[in-house]
Amino acid sequence: MSDDPRPPGPERRQNPDDQPRPDRPARRQSDQKFKLSVQGGAVQDVEGRHSELPATGEHGKRVVEFTTPRAKLIEEASLAIRADLAEFPKALAAYEALRSDPEALAHWDMSNYITMRKLGYNDHGRVHSFITGAASLAITELLLDAGVKPDLMESGVGDADDVYLTVILGTMLHDIGNQIHRVGHEAHGVTLALPILDRIMGPLYPDVFKRTKVRSFILGSINSHDLNPPPLTLEAGITAVADGTDITKGRGRKAFSLGSVDIHSISALAVDEVVIEKGRTMPVLINVTMNNSGGIFQVEEVLAPKVIRTPMRRYVELRATTRPEGDEQILSRVRLEGDHFVMDLEDGERVQVEVKDSQKKAQQAVVENLGIGGQRS
Repeated sequence: MSDDPRPPGPERRQNPDDQPRPDRPARRQSDQKFKLSVQGGAVQDVEGRHSELPATGEHGKRVVEFTTPRAKLIEEASLAIRADLAEFPKALAAYEALRSDPEALAHWDMSNYITMRKLGYNDHGRVHSFITGAASLAITELLLDAGVKPDLMESGVGDADDVYLTVILGTMLHDIGNQIHRVGHEAHGVTLALPILDRIMGPLYPDVFKRTKVRSFILGSINSHDLNPPPLTLEAGITAVADGTDITKGRGRKAFSLGSVDIHSISALAVDEVVIEKGRTMPVLINVTMNNSGGIFQVEEVLAPKVIRTPMRRYVELRATTRPEGDEQILSRVRLEGDHFVMDLEDGERVQVEVKDSQKKAQQAVVENLGIGGQRS
């Protein structure tokens, strides 16, 4: 199936006054804003609260089963994004331009190549960009619904439409610097994003003065999404937290199957579901459901710091629970064959990974640098 992320979508609905549409049904306080679910390693589902697909599951929840998760995840995330931006014409126009921009598409693909193929990391390409984009809008809406003013509004630079534009562009472009190198990828991303932002924002902001100010919030989000340096604006905090929510086993499985077997990939396989919804004591509640308690590493090391070390810390509740039926087994057997570990997964998949032998690597480095033959010990 084609990787083109451009699904057919609904007509744009514009609301110049930025007010709720009178025909828009009132929603319950408990409405779920965003859900990323992976079950059994095969069924993957991205849900937005405005889904235009018919509800087929119990209690009216939509259940979607995909045999081609990559393309379908992008399509579903795109539907959720477009629906959330339907009342914000500038933000929707910016998203439509970005999702089909050849330069952006190439950036996502090359970032994924470097992080997955050369470094053995999990997905940092198109799927990650679209999923985190949808998550960022869910978080933004919850904050605005609670009366929280992001910095762009608080400073008087723009309105809600400008905030949504900033969040979607900043979040979807946050990882493109990885194509140059993982080290310094935040700053690389700022440089690579500039021509794309100028091309997209030019027609939407004829006033160069305002366009430059709005763009600064986007660049700040890209530069600080990985807490290096920590975000200073709420918009940048939204991008960082949305990035941290993409921790399910759907993202980690590919890295694992490519031979990246460590605490990061193992713990990612233990996270089944991430749900973003209205909080009980704060505007945003992020609920993480694990099939194995090993998933707590993902929550503690990836997601929690992006809540604690950003301006979002005042607005987010974070909860992580294991399924009531108890822990699932991720690995059934590990054995050493030659210089490789062979691991059997519970679903029947087999993974091989080279044993990390520091002495062997040091010896090889000496041989390569000095041009001499190694001696057997």
